[in-house]
Amino acid sequence: MGTLGGALAARHVNPDGNLVAHATGDVELDGSVLVLKRIHVRMELHAPATQRDVAERAHGIYAESCPVYRSIKAAIAVTTELDFRAT
Repeated sequence: MGTLGGALAARHVNPDGNLVAHATGDVELDGSVLVLKRIHVRMELHAPATQRDVAERAHGIYAESCPVYRSIKAAIAVTTELDFRAT
């Protein structure tokens, strides 16, 4: 969420108090060990409707600059979505 927030701020979309993330994970048995296989993050952004395109473009590219995503992407499938809420 921090990396997307930074990308939004750089594009003059204020994330402070307007960006919230909700994450869910899927755990599966690998032999007798529980292993995290998938993570889905839904980010909710409240911003003026005129900023939707900019926010969607930032969402489309931010992950490759995210240290957490880059660290785990080879082992865990990570998906994200942007739930844009026009204010």
